[in-house]
Amino acid sequence: MPAVVVLGVQWGDEGKGKATDQLGSRIDYVVKFNGGNNAGHTVVVGGEKYALHLLPSGILSPGVVPVIGNGVVIDIEVLFEEIDALESRGVDTSRLRVSSAAHVIAPYNRTVDKVTERFLGKRRIGTTGRGIGPTYSDKINRVGVRIQDLFDEKILREKVEGALDQKNHLLVKVYNRRAITVDETVEDLLRHAERLRPYVGDTPLELNRALDDGKTLVFEAGQATMLDIDHGTYPFVTSSSATAGGACTGSGVGPTRIDRVVGVAKAYTTRVGEGPFPTELLDDDGEWLRQTGGEFGTTTGRPRRTGWYDSVVSRYASRVNGLTDIVLTKLDVLTGRESIPVCVAYEVDGKRFDEMPDDQSDFHHATPVYEHLDGWTEDITAARDFDDLPKNAQRYLLRLEEISGTRISAIGVGPGREATIVRHDLLG
Repeated sequence: MPAVVVLGVQWGDEGKGKATDQLGSRIDYVVKFNGGNNAGHTVVVGGEKYALHLLPSGILSPGVVPVIGNGVVIDIEVLFEEIDALESRGVDTSRLRVSSAAHVIAPYNRTVDKVTERFLGKRRIGTTGRGIGPTYSDKINRVGVRIQDLFDEKILREKVEGALDQKNHLLVKVYNRRAITVDETVEDLLRHAERLRPYVGDTPLELNRALDDGKTLVFEAGQATMLDIDHGTYPFVTSSSATAGGACTGSGVGPTRIDRVVGVAKAYTTRVGEGPFPTELLDDDGEWLRQTGGEFGTTTGRPRRTGWYDSVVSRYASRVNGLTDIVLTKLDVLTGRESIPVCVAYEVDGKRFDEMPDDQSDFHHATPVYEHLDGWTEDITAARDFDDLPKNAQRYLLRLEEISGTRISAIGVGPGREATIVRHDLLG
């Protein structure tokens, strides 16, 4: 049975939760392998909207085991707030598994994140201020706190002391903030330890055994390709690996066990936070996309930046991730447009780029080269087959498929779980 990676092709918010949810009734495990509660999935089930931030979207599918992998950084308080919110709505969360090797977002990580971003001023990255980046920094600097440390207070205290030796100098001497005490930090981290314990285990071992037993696994990325720490628009990126390779390092499952890599893209493009965005619209069209598409952050509520579909980004994501399929979401948002621009290349100082510029400065100064495709006015939200779509919508999809480098296997035509056209089986 297959192991499938589902990830974002653009800058996030493409609808990965819905794509994973579409597979939910046919899979056994959904694994979140990177990021933290700095991103969100919105999933609509039976007319009810669920906003998930830290939990994998598989938590909403009965019988599926949701797993938070070792590559995730976890704010324990947020985790239990989310669990309590779902349980209050009748969702069973008892199947959740959490890697003992995942890192914990300590209170001082949140503090450092917020003060550092303010200190950067106009050079700010556009973080959510939730402590994600500083926690990954601690991980790389080998002063991080892991989930397993919460069950040994002596080790936990030693690790917190080591981390605060550095951070208090920074907070007091650079940012003019008060020092954080070891006792208050340890007390905060231990509050949920016993409640957390039943969820915790050796998830890499469990996942590999599940594959040995013929189970189907979906690996669900947070953020997206263009926010990947290595392959994104650095430095305006997240602090983890949001591309297909991250599924292996963030879960403990080897690359030879991955069968398919599914990229999720909107029928247009959005971005949250700072950084270059070649097709960004700063006019009425951009506001129309924002309002019609409901482009406001699941986690922060921030208005998303909006722009037309960028096939240069899609081709890049296809190459970097080895995509086998694309799930295109929010096609219905474009209904009513007489003409729909699609970016097919960039121009930088008179030079045409058909592929992603390798130089950061070139990408920052890129202007889109557009091809204009005919739009449609018919309501497509009831379409369940490709042939149900208006001819111009079909032509739009076929052109996107041609210039994106990967087949479009599923198309979202509305927010609901059922509002999807399937052209190719993602598990076939």
